[in-house]
Amino acid sequence: MDKPTPLFAHKKYWAKRFGTAPFLPMSRAEMATLGWDACDIILVTGDAYIDHPSFGMALIGRMLEAQGYRVGILSQPDWRSADPFRALGKPTLYFGVTAGNMDSMVNRYTADRKIRSDDAYTAHAEPNKRPDRAVTVYAQRCREAFSGVPVIIGSIEASLRRIAHYDYWSDTVRRSVLADSKADLLIFGNAERALLEVTHRLAQGEPIHDIRDLRGTAFMASRDWLPAEAWIEVHSTDLDTPGAIDRHTDPYAMAASAPAAQTPEGTAPIRIIPRAERLNAKQTLRERTVIRLPDYDQVKANPVLYAHASRVFHLESNPGNARAMRQAHGERDVWLNPPPIPLSTPEMDAVYDLPYARAPHPSYGHAKIPAWEMIRFSINIMRGCFGGCTFCSITEHEGRIIQSRSEDSVIKEIEAIRDKTPGFTGVISDLGGPTANMYRMACKSQKIENACRRLSCVYPDICENLNTDHTPLINMYRRARALPGVKKVLISSGLRYDLAVRSPEYVKELVQHHVGGYLKIAPEHTEAGPLSKMMKPGMGAYERFKQMFEAATLAAGKKQYLIPYFIAAHPGTTDEDMLNLALWLKKHEFRLDQVQTFLPTPMALATTMYHTERNPLKKVLGGKAEKLEVVREGRRRRLHKAFLRYHDAENWPILREALKSMGRSELIGNGKKHLIPDWQPEGTGQGGRRSPAATLRSPAQKPGVRKPTPSAQKPSARPATNLRTKSTPLHKPRRP
Repeated sequence: MDKPTPLFAHKKYWAKRFGTAPFLPMSRAEMATLGWDACDIILVTGDAYIDHPSFGMALIGRMLEAQGYRVGILSQPDWRSADPFRALGKPTLYFGVTAGNMDSMVNRYTADRKIRSDDAYTAHAEPNKRPDRAVTVYAQRCREAFSGVPVIIGSIEASLRRIAHYDYWSDTVRRSVLADSKADLLIFGNAERALLEVTHRLAQGEPIHDIRDLRGTAFMASRDWLPAEAWIEVHSTDLDTPGAIDRHTDPYAMAASAPAAQTPEGTAPIRIIPRAERLNAKQTLRERTVIRLPDYDQVKANPVLYAHASRVFHLESNPGNARAMRQAHGERDVWLNPPPIPLSTPEMDAVYDLPYARAPHPSYGHAKIPAWEMIRFSINIMRGCFGGCTFCSITEHEGRIIQSRSEDSVIKEIEAIRDKTPGFTGVISDLGGPTANMYRMACKSQKIENACRRLSCVYPDICENLNTDHTPLINMYRRARALPGVKKVLISSGLRYDLAVRSPEYVKELVQHHVGGYLKIAPEHTEAGPLSKMMKPGMGAYERFKQMFEAATLAAGKKQYLIPYFIAAHPGTTDEDMLNLALWLKKHEFRLDQVQTFLPTPMALATTMYHTERNPLKKVLGGKAEKLEVVREGRRRRLHKAFLRYHDAENWPILREALKSMGRSELIGNGKKHLIPDWQPEGTGQGGRRSPAATLRSPAQKPGVRKPTPSAQKPSARPATNLRTKSTPLHKPRRP
């Protein structure tokens, strides 16, 4: 893996003389005020423009501005014609296109494919301000507006659709978004490094179709195209098992050299090849290897080949050893370069220390933008996740290597919030990221990390090579809450409790100072079957953390509770699994308010399980594929969700029917040992329609509210989506 050029080592573009804009312009009038006659780059986004590093377009725009480029923003343009895409004129370099911080389909549709009534990334939460599959639509409109201008696509939506993928909303395997959008280049993952390199090369006059060598990029090429250097193409069916797949170099191999004068005729002296030379040769071979995935027509027609392609794709995700891949789409190929090299801490600091206005664009006036209201007092301290949960999209997008900011950079941002953000009351709502407590965690050996092909560092158990030290995070927490004007620092990102139990000091620190009454954790299930398909730890880790949490809460003299999250209808889950989970919830007196039904997002391993009914965590070719239980039909999905809300009278009819068919009628009755009663309140159990007078009490019961136990559930606002992260470059999701 070559050492990359430092992020801001490039010579700045000539337009640096225009300086820093208060906000990146969204109109010609703003451009004129800045003295611009054109934009060099126009960024098109499906989100409202908020100039804050948690919003991808702001982060990318400010980074490009810092390199001297004039950057304009087209926020939520009307896609029904090309005219709105001409609003800022013709860019001198390119259009950069993103759906926004969330996938446009996840943003608009629920797990039941119903249209959502609001959009957290839009002023006044107004829905329908972006099209379905926004990246494709926006890219096509940019082409119509100004033909010949390069179009570069990115974001979570483009990242997760870079190869042929199962699309839950159409229930089909769709082509790569490159083929549909006709974009010139796709940047996946963390986009900063590749995007700056592309921009500088375009500014120097290099045609975009000649830029084919950058990590983290994908493009369309002819079927016979190969880079100028000597490359080797390997078919993916040779690579269906994890681990090193290159032919091992013979340690006793000998290389011939020119015969010396004194050697006998017909012989040559021998040379033992040093180990370092053999390893270098092997690495060079790997860097010049491209893996041929089954083509689009094959994976569309054959679920086994789809599962195989997904498995190979995920095994090639480590920047230290990943190879290029290509997949035929008709007469052309989608070519995927290896993933980007993660940003160093100084590079992360430089990106987050840029002069953001930290506010929505003034054109929105006093409009409420829910996503902004949620994150304006929170701080992203890291990226990436080595958990590898199969239902989550963080790994496919940000990667498994944690990228962390420095403590000084985070403290500086807290001070900026305190001093510049209107409405700050002294409470930082979150210091986190995709997870709350992976900050600065990494493999103990760079060599081991570069060679590793594990899909998770913590499943089936925490890797012995993983550094799980929480000390840097504890120190940051202490320094943050000691700042003048800061009353409280909360931790709201999802906590990885199997890591937290490794550090009793961290749990104590968290409970005493950083929990606002309730702490979110995500065991996801209680049963081994579905947990193994999720790559999540068993309930033993949850129980250990719960004991530590409650002991620390008691010692602190506080009343604080855990809020566990669970998923219904995940691939590999049976009706019996959901029943056992419901019984566990009842035993522990949990009454979940909002629950999550599995939503198959593009390219996730769990989505592969859902579509193919095979397990890509194991070998899938040669007739060895593990078949899975998959819940597709609407009634069974409703049943699995109903088990999570066993206490809701609306669910009792479907649960009674299921329990009887499962031979578990003994769980129906009015005692403590029963899951649901044998009576139905008037006006309930009619598909969600309830009369105003309906009650959840039996007539024999007296009104009253049970005092919550130290781990009682409280209504939560967790949406039905698997995109669990914050937001970064030209891509990135954040949960509203």
